[in-house]
Amino acid sequence: MATGKDRQKQLAREHHERQLQRRIEREQKAKRTAIIGSTVGVVVVVGGIVAAVALLGGDPAKEAAASPTASAQETSAPQDTASASPAAQAKPYDPKTGTCGYVADTAGGNVKNVGMPPAKVSLKPATRLMTLKTNLGDIEVTLDNAKAPCTVNSLAFLAKKNYYDGSKCHRLGSDKFPMLQCGDPTAKADGKSSGDGTGGPGYVMAEENLKGAAYKRGVMAMAKTQAPGSTGSQFFLVYGDIGLTPDYTPVGTITKGLDILDKVNKAGVIGDAGDGTGAPKETVEIKDVTIAGKS
Repeated sequence: MATGKDRQKQLAREHHERQLQRRIEREQKAKRTAIIGSTVGVVVVVGGIVAAVALLGGDPAKEAAASPTASAQETSAPQDTASASPAAQAKPYDPKTGTCGYVADTAGGNVKNVGMPPAKVSLKPATRLMTLKTNLGDIEVTLDNAKAPCTVNSLAFLAKKNYYDGSKCHRLGSDKFPMLQCGDPTAKADGKSSGDGTGGPGYVMAEENLKGAAYKRGVMAMAKTQAPGSTGSQFFLVYGDIGLTPDYTPVGTITKGLDILDKVNKAGVIGDAGDGTGAPKETVEIKDVTIAGKS
């Protein structure tokens, strides 16, 4: 007959096993839901190549902490694995009140909390200039404030709070999946960290500007999971053409620095995640982010 101590040991063991199983399930979910996010896998055709798109995030197994697996040529979308399942649904821009519905992200992940952006936004000016000062030179992006006001407002808020300073772009694709994913302030980008792509600001927002969205060379878009309203701080810079479904907020156009992305792409990746993506061998560190033009 089992003693009280035996029963306690059994209960403790079962509790530990349940915790372990939940942790494994969370990690698997994060990997599925992380590139162009952070990553749930969606099968897309990219120039005849079947790509599993989930963060860009995060992140794209981490991404791929953002990526799922479909075939030998599958690549997971950019995912932001930090923003998997917000407790409340983020609401899009409301033209009547001029406000955005940012909500707390309760999905977990690594949070760099700098507060919540102001809800009140303006559609003017129509565009704003974002400058990413990196160790390889400046990358400039013309942000579409008129069509993605909540996203631009969030980026401006995070830039002002120095949220991105010192962060490393953690996921690079290839000629078949040409994008560089950045925006996780906790990413090590060394090809070893399973946490890359899980960092976020602790809040999420609704996706914007999706009608007719195409991810062509020169586009900057936001990473997310497959869940609606899961956009956080991670973004991806496209240096080729990607056949993603129109689920990721196209927030701007790269006007300077595509040569930097081409150079990083040429250097390749560290530790292929199994989908052709991985941490870039040519480290891209964001030193500072500025956004000109008042909104």
